[in-house]
Amino acid sequence: MYSEKIKELLPRVERPARYTGGELNSVIKDPAGLVRFAFAFPDVYEIGMSHLGTRLLYHVLNSRGDTWCERVFAPWPDFERELRENHLPLYALESGDPFGAFDIIGFTLQYEMSYTNILNMLDLAGLPIRSAERTAEMPLVIAGGPCAFNPEPLAAFIDCFALGDGEEVIGEIVDVCKAAKEKGLDRPALLRRLAQVPGVYVPSLYEVTENPDGTVAAITPRDGAPKRVMKRIVDDLDAAIWPEQTIVPFLDVVHDRVTLEIFRGCTRGCRFCQAGMLYRPVRERSVETLVRHAQSQINSSGYDEVSLSSLSSGDYSHLPELIRALKDGPCGGQVSLSLPSLRLDAHAKEFMDTLEGGRRTGLTLAPEAGTQRLRDVINKNVTEEDLIASVRDAFAAGWDKVKLYFMIGLPTETDEDLYGIADLARKVVHEYYSVPKEGRSPRTVSVSVSTSNFVPKPHTPFQWFPQDSVEELKRKQKLLKNALKIRGVNYSWHDAELSHLEAVIARGGRPVARLLEEAWKAGCRLDSWHEHFSL
Repeated sequence: MYSEKIKELLPRVERPARYTGGELNSVIKDPAGLVRFAFAFPDVYEIGMSHLGTRLLYHVLNSRGDTWCERVFAPWPDFERELRENHLPLYALESGDPFGAFDIIGFTLQYEMSYTNILNMLDLAGLPIRSAERTAEMPLVIAGGPCAFNPEPLAAFIDCFALGDGEEVIGEIVDVCKAAKEKGLDRPALLRRLAQVPGVYVPSLYEVTENPDGTVAAITPRDGAPKRVMKRIVDDLDAAIWPEQTIVPFLDVVHDRVTLEIFRGCTRGCRFCQAGMLYRPVRERSVETLVRHAQSQINSSGYDEVSLSSLSSGDYSHLPELIRALKDGPCGGQVSLSLPSLRLDAHAKEFMDTLEGGRRTGLTLAPEAGTQRLRDVINKNVTEEDLIASVRDAFAAGWDKVKLYFMIGLPTETDEDLYGIADLARKVVHEYYSVPKEGRSPRTVSVSVSTSNFVPKPHTPFQWFPQDSVEELKRKQKLLKNALKIRGVNYSWHDAELSHLEAVIARGGRPVARLLEEAWKAGCRLDSWHEHFSL
């Protein structure tokens, strides 16, 4: 475990359980002869332990007899300060060993505003942040996840990127690294071998030339690197490895429950949605497999809530059957079932009827735009009638909390579209008080309206559209704040400056590395946290 010195520091920091390890179902191995893999999540413990991919890849790697995967999370500033003042490195939770001494460090890239955390974690590990400055005895630094589909802003810092489904490619990366270590290969030879693994992109093997205006003129592979890197795909999710046990944190995390990934991909094709494009094609797990996974994770964790996870849970083709099977089995009694999102169409009533009688955690719907014209522009195939019908059925079934998600700054948006958001919210409130409560005592409805800002993302149909200026986004937010002064409605919005930088990084090329490095040197870290973000 971690050193006695760390034990002395923990009482001086907020939430010391972030840094202790030792949770139920965490994996401890004898490190002798094993490939040491540090799975690094570039945000704090509560965020990382809520990420399903972290738990999945942790299990996949630890299922191998030749590998020990441990977890590392970004420290809060108070703990970082203690580490630096006491000249202590950031360490892995399972062993307490400095994570700069591992064979492989693997970062997951979920959000562009976590990139300065990556540089900070490498520095806290005692490693050079730029890959060209790291020597052969230092860890190989890899990265995957949705943001890896534009790897260029991090190309100066990451040795190689894994594109696509991580569980499909991670074992092959470990195999190559293990063989290279046994043969004593130097880092360039290892990278050349990794470039031959389908789905692996090694930035140092590609020469990028620029035009005078800074745009990319050409990308030229060398040393046998493929011209195009194709993402890896798990074809059969039923046959894919799934953790039968899940780590139970010592403190509350964002998603503190059993999470079932019911399918991967999306059929919707919303033109702004990067995830909907990256995770294609759609692949479903069977009802039998999902019930088995739910039961095993409840048994091993003691959780009393199961959440169905996907990009659009209502699109699962056997959803009513799955809900009934879970309610009749592992989600009967004291275990509740929640659906993060429902599609807004005539099938929603069937799902609500199936859930009726269980504990309700709120209904989440995403109209995305306030008018049908703009919903057609973004290819969001729902209507106002769909929304009202869905909330009417929910209210009749006993719901009294609804969350509505919208996006502002979309291409072709006008103020009329913004006033349409307020009009929809008003109609939802009206619908609540219009629906008979069937003997239930009337309560006050709660409608939460949240707006995010359009960020043009790579690989989407809207990737080349401009983003609204910060000033324009703030004007629109102020307009909505005034328009949504409706009884029973709460309005929240995303930071305009944060969205602006997110767009810069999301669509940026290799020169963005200089921006990230200078920002980190100036003190930027935990940029997705409003109390730490500084434009």
